[in-house]
Formats: sequence, C-alpha cells, structure tokens
Amino acid sequence: MGRMKYSIGIDLGGTFIKMGIVNEKGKIIKKVEIESKAKEGPKEVIKQLKQGIKLVLANNLKKIEGIGIGSPGLINSKKGVVENPPNFPGWEKVNLKKIIEKEFDIPTEIENDANAAAVGELIYGAGKKLKSFLMVTLGTGVGGGIIYNNKVFRGDTGAAGEVGHITIDHNGDPCNCGSLGCIESYVGNNYLTQRIKKDLRQNPDSAIIKLVEGDMKKISPRIVHEAALLDDPFAKQVIADTGNKLGHALASAINVLDIANIIIGGGVAGFGKLLFDSVEHSAKERVLIPIKPRIKVYPAKLKNEAGIKGASALVFYKS
Repeated sequence: MGRMKYSIGIDLGGTFIKMGIVNEKGKIIKKVEIESKAKEGPKEVIKQLKQGIKLVLANNLKKIEGIGIGSPGLINSKKGVVENPPNFPGWEKVNLKKIIEKEFDIPTEIENDANAAAVGELIYGAGKKLKSFLMVTLGTGVGGGIIYNNKVFRGDTGAAGEVGHITIDHNGDPCNCGSLGCIESYVGNNYLTQRIKKDLRQNPDSAIIKLVEGDMKKISPRIVHEAALLDDPFAKQVIADTGNKLGHALASAINVLDIANIIIGGGVAGFGKLLFDSVEHSAKERVLIPIKPRIKVYPAKLKNEAGIKGASALVFYKS
C-alpha cells in the first residue's frame, strides 16, 4: 500500500474561512477557522486566507498534494478566477489560484462552493455509489451542483446547477437575485425563518414556542424538526410545505436533466426524514411518467464538514 495522501480543504464563507488538512479518505486531521473580513474587500480576505493557510501548515510534517478552495460566486475553475461572489463587496474578478500558488507553491484548485460540496459527496459521501446526481444545499440560500457520469457539469461559464433560482411562481416573492418566485425565496433559511415567526402568531400553542422558551431568535430547522417529532401539527406543516415546494422546483430540473438522484444537505436539511419524504413525493407528482420510479432522495453525509471536505476532494478528483 502506498503512503496516505493529504490536501488542504478551504471553505471560503462570507463570515468565516474554515480550512483543514484532510486525508484522501476524507478524515480531517487539523482544522482552523479565521474571520473572512469580507466587508473590507478582496485584499483583506486574501490576507486572511494566507494567514489561515500558514496556521494550518504550521508544524505540519505531511506532504500536501494540493489546496482546494470552495468559493461562492461564478468560478472559472480552469483559470482559477472567482467572479463577483455574493456577500464579498469589491470583488469583480480575482485570480485566486494564481495568488495562492505564487504564495505557497502548492497546486491549487478552485470551484464553486456548491459544486465542491457535490464533489465531496461524490468522493466521500452519499454519492459514492451514484454516477449522476443533483446536489442541493439548503442554507441561507439554495445552492446546487450537478454530477453527471462522475463529473461536475458546469455549463458554458461555470454557472450551471443554480437550482435555487428555478421559479415556482412567476408572480411570487422577490428573491435577492432580482427575480420573482425563486425556490430560494421560499426555502432559504432567512426567508423560511421569517415566515415561521410570522405564522407562529396564528399558532400560539405550537411546541416550537415552548422549545425556544419564547425567544424567536432561537428558531432553527433543528428546533422545527424537534417540534415535529413531538407531533406538533404546525411544525409538520412547515416541513411538508418546504418539501413540497422544493420537490416541485426539483421536478423541473429532473425533467430537463434526466437525473433522478437527489442529495440534500445544508442547515435546512436538519428538518430530517419528513423533509426528504416530502421532496420525493412532490417531485414524483410533477416529473414525466417514465422518470417517476427512479426518483430517490438521499440525505448528504458530510454535514457540517461538507465545506472543508468538499474543497479537499477537489485535489483528489480529476474532472
């Protein structure tokens, strides 16, 4: 057996940069978290990024094969250019690959964060036995990645997989992207939490209120899931409705792509089995008849470490 290989995985977030040394089996052996300082512009973020990498590399005796970075925004993965990432003011086009390789002399791969999460699931997680799947990340927004025949499908410019911006109502709620009725504007965490808080006024007996002890700031997908397990009708309705809307949006993607495996991760996936069942049921309602029996919805396996592990997998994965 050859020696174990190691890479650095970096999850570039708007608030924190999380990174770690990961072995080729997906085990994190060292982890560092550092502020992004995104509001201070690209120079400051890059300074923080370099600082974090130095901390990860400190006292490291293992050979690092490469650095993988999962970043928001439009990514030209061949050139390693990050373009206009949301929540990063002042960025237009930054050649992150060139900057990091020049500083550390380690080969660097850059990929959109949702695509990186999909690669992580393909290499280490729920997609190991699947050749093709749609990865959906339910967080603040709704991210997506398409794996087709064990490869990331990027489209012409790297922007493919934006399932969060499938419209489910052409006169619907406004979305941050400027469109109306995007699925993100219904099931993105912030939108969802606001709607739950508003609807709780009509449901004062809900177990959610007891679980957060009246502090509405504590409402989270996990709390709603706990309330549903206590058989709370309002919590069950919230989860079923979220799954229903998401399943209807995904049905459009399934019909277009003929990919029937769905992997769901991110914070809102904390709604658990009720959510996955609801997504599967509502997607089956809306897809073409020959596709119906093939639809399967899987929970993502990498959970909170999806960002670091997905980014590290970019080094071991050759698309």
